[in-house]
Amino acid sequence: MLNILEYGTDNRAYPPLVIVHGLYGSGRNWGVIAKRLSDTRHVITPDMRNHGQSPREATQSYPDMAADLAELIAHIGPPVDLCGHSMGGKAAMALALTQPDLVRRLVVADIAPVTYGHSQQGMIDAMRTVDLATLTRRSDAEEQLAAAGIEKALQSFFTQSLDVPNKRWRLNLDVLEAEMNKIIGWPEDLTGPFDGPTLFLSGGASDYVRPEHRDKIKNLFPNARFAKIPGAGHWLHAEKPRPFEETLRAFLDAET
Repeated sequence: MLNILEYGTDNRAYPPLVIVHGLYGSGRNWGVIAKRLSDTRHVITPDMRNHGQSPREATQSYPDMAADLAELIAHIGPPVDLCGHSMGGKAAMALALTQPDLVRRLVVADIAPVTYGHSQQGMIDAMRTVDLATLTRRSDAEEQLAAAGIEKALQSFFTQSLDVPNKRWRLNLDVLEAEMNKIIGWPEDLTGPFDGPTLFLSGGASDYVRPEHRDKIKNLFPNARFAKIPGAGHWLHAEKPRPFEETLRAFLDAET
């Protein structure tokens, strides 16, 4: 089963909330938001396969990631509220479309059910430039990532997945590279629909969810609503954590 972090395990005012991180992330990236939301609910932040402390697997397809989440939710007790960002948003959508009874409300953060034309291969290339053997602290890796052209915010984000004492990445870079086409893609055989309440929450400065995506989104998620966080890019939860938290809470806590 996926490795998880848990917050607010004694709070049962609302269904459990599972927050699914994006590519190169981990459950611990969501700790601040999860802790705040745990005042009224049990919040679970898993490490996805080939990330963090979760098992290393040979694939990174969305049906496989959805199956991992289904196993976790069966352990927690369904139904849950589900929020996923980027790759995690696609995994969350795949689960909702294939096993809708496991999900009460769905939040998809800055991603659409489409194949994107860009690759994240450059990030893997940059991480591989880090000389793990000589590392003594995360700042060493940040300097090397900067030299490889990685912007400051992403330097800090990537190094959260660095195990400095054991001089290794907590990311299965080989599999993530081999499966990149699946990660930036979308399995077109997932037809759904998922009829539950769904929020597509995007960064106002991001172009990941475009007007031309809306017809497809509404076909798969007939009860989808759309909202934007002004001034936020793709990493909307990190750039604007308070507005993200407030929007998430308002949607999840709504009675209808």
